Amino acid sequence: MRKRLYEIIEVAKEGDVVSTVYDVLMLCTIVISVIPLAFKSTNIVFQYMDAVSTVIFIIDYLFRWGTADYKLGRKSVVSFLKYPLTPWALIDLISILPGITILNNGFRLFRLFRIFRTFRVFKAFRYSKSIIIIVQVIRKSKDALMAVCTLALGYIVVSALIVFNVEGDSFGTFFDAIYWATVSLTTVGYGDIYPVTTAGRIITMISSIFGIAIVALPAGIITAGYMDALNEEKDSKAKTDSDDQNG
Repeated sequence: MRKRLYEIIEVAKEGDVVSTVYDVLMLCTIVISVIPLAFKSTNIVFQYMDAVSTVIFIIDYLFRWGTADYKLGRKSVVSFLKYPLTPWALIDLISILPGITILNNGFRLFRLFRIFRTFRVFKAFRYSKSIIIIVQVIRKSKDALMAVCTLALGYIVVSALIVFNVEGDSFGTFFDAIYWATVSLTTVGYGDIYPVTTAGRIITMISSIFGIAIVALPAGIITAGYMDALNEEKDSKAKTDSDDQNG
């Protein structure tokens, strides 16, 4: 029975009506649960919506925890101890906590606790096939992406150090320089902090040009990996269909 439950709560397989209905129910619940965040005021309808969605999220969390051994592929108590620490489980837990009345009242002074409800949007990612593929691509390309992130971080620090010493009057603290370097690297350029000397402007131009190249690297890596994953899935599906016809 737990195995069947695991098959239902996971991403819907083709032809599994129960699993598809469950996924649609969860997606609708996620959408309904974040609607109150679009309003500054609350009312009794929003409170009921939050209460019902929280109960559904708790049941879903317990279902997934109860089938953790199938999810993690290890038939032992270790799976049930390890599951609450997995990324998806943490997102589920953070999504549930704001809906618990006792905790919500206890943290009423902290507006950030309300922001935790936005994590419910991330719950929808597990029901998106495209998002799942992208996550798998990121895992496979983590070494290349880490190298790019290290390069970007190093360039931000170096650029910040240079401009901080060149533009002493424009940047009050080193954090201001880090902020400027990050914004310049991404070629956004908000314009709230900017150099005024010729040397500082030259550094900004160089930083922006290099920023285009550095920002483009992870996009190219993920795109290439995504296309490879789609081709592999297409070949696998074609092979399966061929085997079914031959059978």
